Amino acid sequence: MIDLIKKIFGRTETSEAGDPEGHSSHDIYIAACALFLEMSNIDGEFSESEKKHILSILKTGYQLTDEYATALLETSNEERENSTDLWRFASLINQNYSIKEKEGIIETIWSVAYADGHLDKHEDYLVHKLANILRLSHQQLIAAKLKVLSG
Repeated sequence: MIDLIKKIFGRTETSEAGDPEGHSSHDIYIAACALFLEMSNIDGEFSESEKKHILSILKTGYQLTDEYATALLETSNEERENSTDLWRFASLINQNYSIKEKEGIIETIWSVAYADGHLDKHEDYLVHKLANILRLSHQQLIAAKLKVLSG
């Protein structure tokens, strides 16, 4: 399945034309999904509701089919597990996303944190850390949280 996702989202001339670093949309999707997965795993539990929530985000946010979303989730999880830190994922997002898009990422991260119905102290710590790495202010962080909580 990983080969399928690499084939589907493989680098092409057009997807990389505007990116001097050579990052494709695939790389950025993996980076965002890896952050979502890190949030869902930080409390030591990766619940079925968190997995379904992330798959739903991938399908609606990136207009992916079930098969492609599942493959992206698996590839992102493998990348996350083989990574020593989150910096490389956040760095890709910083290089390619606007402030508004990064606010959307942090809002999604909050929604993943609350997908199982409660906020663990490790999840709270991680979302603050990620907001800092993504160069978002505390005000932007809290606005995203309130948006998620208000539903």
